[in-house]
Formats: sequence, C-alpha cells, structure tokens
Amino acid sequence: MKPLISLLFVPASRPERFHKALGSGADAVIVDLEDAVAPADKDAARAALAAWLDPAHPVLVRINAADTPWFAADLELLARPGVSAVVLPKAEHPDDVVVASRAGGGLAVLPLIESALGFEQRRALAHADRVERLIFGHIDFQADLNMRATEEELLPFLTALVLASRLAGIAAPIDGVCTAIDDAELLQADALRARRLGFGGKLCIHPRQVAVVNRCFAPSAEEVAWAQRVIAADTASGGAAVAVDGKMVDRPVVLRAQAILVEAQARR
Repeated sequence: MKPLISLLFVPASRPERFHKALGSGADAVIVDLEDAVAPADKDAARAALAAWLDPAHPVLVRINAADTPWFAADLELLARPGVSAVVLPKAEHPDDVVVASRAGGGLAVLPLIESALGFEQRRALAHADRVERLIFGHIDFQADLNMRATEEELLPFLTALVLASRLAGIAAPIDGVCTAIDDAELLQADALRARRLGFGGKLCIHPRQVAVVNRCFAPSAEEVAWAQRVIAADTASGGAAVAVDGKMVDRPVVLRAQAILVEAQARR
C-alpha cells in the first residue's frame, strides 16, 4: 500500500471542491466538518457530504470534537460507505477514539493532538484500538498553551510524538499545516524539517501544496543512488565491514539504505 504522505483538507461546506481535491495528487483527502465550517453551516455541510460519499472515491472525514453539539450527528455519518478513516480533533481521551471507530464499524482513527491534555495522553491515544497515526495540530496546540513558538520551541513536542508512535507500533505521525499558501520555500523547509524529525507526512490546506509535500517526503534521486551503493557494497562484502563514499557501513546504515529503497518503490 502506498504510504499516505500528503493529506489535503477540503471544507465539507464546499462540495463543488470535492472532486478537484481528489484530482490534486494528494495521497488522501480529508473532508473537514470542523474548523473549515461555520457553526450555522454544520448541518448543511454534513448533509452535502453524506449525499456525495461513494466507496468509489473514499475519503477521510474530520468530524467535530467530542465535546461539541455536532459530535453525535457526525458519528452517524461515519457508517456510510465511502468514509475510509476518521480524523478526531482535540483528541484527549482514548474512549473517544473507541466511540468514533465503532460508529464507523471499526474505522481507522487519526487523533489530532491539539491541546496540553491531548499531548499528555499521547501514549494512551497512540495505543488505543484502531488508531492508525497521530497528527500534530500545532496551531491549536500553541493556542492552548499560550505559546508563541518557533521551530526550536516545538522540537520537544514533535519528537515526543514520533517516539510515542514508534513505541506504539503505528505509522509515523503527520505534521500539521503550513498556513503560507503561496510560499513554496517556507512549505519546503517546514516539510523537510518534519521528515528529518521522523514524521511520515504532512497536512495540506491547498492543492498547490501537495506536490511540494510529496517531493519533500519521498527519497531523492541522490538518496536512492546512495542506498543502492550501500546495498551493493554490503552484498559484495558478504556482510563484512566496508566503506561507501569514504564512510564505514555497518548494520544500521544498511537498514537505513533498505528503508530508503522500500520508500522509493512504494512511491512508484
């Protein structure tokens, strides 16, 4: 299965954009019933999404948080064919994950870590049944903690989510959005940083962000070439110590090279 690297949001209140989002090249589309939809439009947006859903073009759905008046009605939507997974915002309690998953007949759940309590519960959320990946909602997270953070201040929280995911045996977490729609350089720097930290993908809020994110998280031609040299040298040496590009190759280096080649193959 191709890994989900780019996940594109589209407002549930804009059904005319659904098919365009599907054609954006994103690995997955998240139809958003939460932040992108005004309170007065929630019911109409949910109805529009329900009428459009089709297993021929499955999408993820971000429902409203468990403590909102729209949560129960959103749960009913999850049982419809065409919903491939649920994105749970303001995730703070594993029980809410279970409720969301069961509403969809065992749907995969992607909890959004967006608060101090959610971060504190990251290990429990990562281990909850049917959780596929964690997502870091850094904008809401900073608002909850009254932070004005730069990349440096967020590093402990980012690495903690990568570690929690690894220990739970789930896929690498997904990084939050870059709000600069027209700044490809900033988006690239943001995505490359997330990849260096061990994240496996990134949320997108505009179709033109998708190609940049896909490129940043996929192995480059240089990385693939290096990995091929490492594997060839290791094979030729029969596992004995060997140098590639003037650097010693040991077991961890071989494993990294193998992972790069697997990633590259998966993106074809």
